[in-house]
Amino acid sequence: MTSTGTVSYAELDELVRGRRELLGNGRRLVMVSCANALEPLVTYLAALAAGHPVLLVAGDGDEPSQERNRNGLLERYDPDVVLAPVGGEWRLDERREGSRHTLHPELALLLSTSGSTGSPKLVRLSRENVRSNARSIADYLALTAQDRAVTTLPMHYCYGLSVVNSHLISGASLLLTERSVVESEFWNEFEAAGATSFAGVPYTFDLLDATGFAGRQYSSLRYITQAGGRLGPDRVRDYARLGQARGFDFVVMYGQTEATARMAYLPPELAATRPESIGIPIPGGQFRIDDADKDSIGNLVYSGPNVMMGYAEGPEELAAGPIVRELRTGDLARQHDDGLFEIVGRSSRFVKIYGLRIDLDRVEQLLDDEGVTARVVNLEERLVVFVRERWALGLAAPIAAEALGVPEHIVRVHLVDEFPLTSSGKPDTASLLRKAAVLEREVPSVDGAGSGTAENIRALYSTLLDRPDAVVDDSFVALHGDSLSYVEVSVRLEQMLGTLPRDWPAKSARELASHRTAPSGARPRRSLARVETSVLLRAIAIALITGTHANLFHVQGGAHLLLGILGYNLARFQFADVPRPVRLGKLVRSAVQIFVPAVLWIGGVALIGGMYEPATVFMLHNLLGGDERWTVQWQYWFLESVVWTILGLALLFCVPQLDRIERRYPFVFAAFFCAGALFLRLLLTGGVEAGPTERYSLPIVLWLIALGWLIARSTDVKLRVLSSAVVVLSVPGFFGDPAREAITIAGLLLLLWIPAVPLPRLVVPVLSVVASASLFVYLVHWQVFPLLGDDVPLLATLASFAVGILAWRGYSALSAWWTRHPAAATRTLVSNVIATRAAASRDRRGEH
Repeated sequence: MTSTGTVSYAELDELVRGRRELLGNGRRLVMVSCANALEPLVTYLAALAAGHPVLLVAGDGDEPSQERNRNGLLERYDPDVVLAPVGGEWRLDERREGSRHTLHPELALLLSTSGSTGSPKLVRLSRENVRSNARSIADYLALTAQDRAVTTLPMHYCYGLSVVNSHLISGASLLLTERSVVESEFWNEFEAAGATSFAGVPYTFDLLDATGFAGRQYSSLRYITQAGGRLGPDRVRDYARLGQARGFDFVVMYGQTEATARMAYLPPELAATRPESIGIPIPGGQFRIDDADKDSIGNLVYSGPNVMMGYAEGPEELAAGPIVRELRTGDLARQHDDGLFEIVGRSSRFVKIYGLRIDLDRVEQLLDDEGVTARVVNLEERLVVFVRERWALGLAAPIAAEALGVPEHIVRVHLVDEFPLTSSGKPDTASLLRKAAVLEREVPSVDGAGSGTAENIRALYSTLLDRPDAVVDDSFVALHGDSLSYVEVSVRLEQMLGTLPRDWPAKSARELASHRTAPSGARPRRSLARVETSVLLRAIAIALITGTHANLFHVQGGAHLLLGILGYNLARFQFADVPRPVRLGKLVRSAVQIFVPAVLWIGGVALIGGMYEPATVFMLHNLLGGDERWTVQWQYWFLESVVWTILGLALLFCVPQLDRIERRYPFVFAAFFCAGALFLRLLLTGGVEAGPTERYSLPIVLWLIALGWLIARSTDVKLRVLSSAVVVLSVPGFFGDPAREAITIAGLLLLLWIPAVPLPRLVVPVLSVVASASLFVYLVHWQVFPLLGDDVPLLATLASFAVGILAWRGYSALSAWWTRHPAAATRTLVSNVIATRAAASRDRRGEH
């Protein structure tokens, strides 16, 4: 059956007879570019019937790798007749009279070896090989004339061809289609034709899972076969149980092109209880295990009438007779007491590293058990691991190294979009090896601890940003660095590189290494170190806030200065030049990083002491209007303003047009936003000065955040002069307190004009810790300093810092632990969701 009609066996026989005449007399080498269509099938059958050896190749002309493979085989083997699609139509090209080849009398079929895309190596199969294997498959599947298989695999692939051969030898029928199992039209055709079976490689079942196959039922479906690579035992069991519930069999099979197709099958009644097994030999075949070890594991050897004649690597070998009597599969296996065979590894996938014999398949399984889907190859005494999920970059190496007992530095981990597959849907190890060789040449060297190499900068980001997946082409911004992590990173980078460029957060580790101002390996000056002004101001501001509240001194203005610093850092990090979804994600993530610890702390205090209302715990006091006089509910006004401003900006940039305007005119956009915020302040206050609690209300302090944003966008002297004027004109009168206003003005002007400040080197580590912990110091100081009363304000201030720093360290450690060691089940779930979604979106040719 095809999309255009039905062809009976009598009609098929007539078509084959006609094609035999076109193929000519005498034995000739016929190449068929395959597709699941009538013309290639007729030509294949006609060649077999006339005794012409037939070479089957991929027919997808728009697949570059398959086209290269086909052209390479065409040039090397120089077939006498070629069937290929030309301009949307099938054309039979008779390239010469007779044949230029000497062809062995038993030679009937030539197929590419499994996984050897681009290789001229072919498997030589006899007519008896093809016939016996087709009959064996038909016997154990109990095929009859009532069966109808839909073609889900390409005909040039031995598994796909075996479906064709076994059904035709049984008098059964075929539904020829090029559609993928992810297409609804495929299943419409399946039901309309009353198809009874389909075949799948592991990738096919990824697609089925992604498209909800388990939730659908097809009354005509009698069985599903699976081969072409190992399907995990859990998935075999799941499909077997699904079949038991829906009335179809799930048949796991094992084979190789060198055995024509199939060598073993697992009786479907055992699939749910023995899903790890390949089952028993097919009718007419036998297994034995050579060189078994103490665990009865050895090399699996197969014998039977379907074992190939041998290989061909050039046209001269087409004249050779059978030279293979049994097939050494290359798999390691054992036979259980119940007679079932189990594959435990691949002998060719064993490598020696550090004197240890390592099974690469076992490494992949160990990683999979931890939720990390990976492919592993060996390259020059190194394990090279490829993963598809970015979060897995930092997990794969320690997991593999610990399990194998090897140093972690010999395990390299690289990120790929997809694991490459051969045209038959199997893992393309050769492609991974080529990619590994290229990537390993690009791995940057490490000059020494503390030097400003790209690798050391990457390692710094990995540690301080808690991003083990960091690579040398990542920047601080790309790794979602924010104002909370900015302090420590900038200080450490200054120590490694010297003076940092103003736009360093947007530069990759590789670019920063090339901008190093201190000589590589040079000792830093002993007395002074440069610290970014925003870091210094942040530390000063939190000190002013805490000391003032603890009555150590009375210098107000620190919190409002922090709002300006917040706007400055938002513009530098969260408004970075990244795609809009990434920008929105960074904003939301920043809000969450403040909201979560704040709610945990304030909520805990409320539960214990009852001093905070639910609106305060969940940062809604400000939005709900608050009180007109100062109460304890106002204590966290600063954090409320920060969180809701960030979320509001995320909402603003949800509008694509506004996002584009901000990117194109960054200073102008910031200026208009600042002007709007100032107008809102004047409108709500009814004048210049804000009331006692108005100065803590989000709509009235928003202009300070906007002012910090404007400062960050002031990239030249002219713009800085304009921004300076805005600072000097907008701040005076707001508090009605000249000293408080002077603190804010001085801090904002320093931020605008002085990028970094030289400080005694011994002070820098303390300053870095204080600035980094500022959020947590602000959180806890309201509960710490009252415990010591007004008699010891210095001790109360120091205690507030000590508890805040401990809280920061503890929360950071907890976050790092969760990031690095989430539950394996969670990682597996995320990995599977990503994999199935990616699978569903691939082009259907990826299945082939």
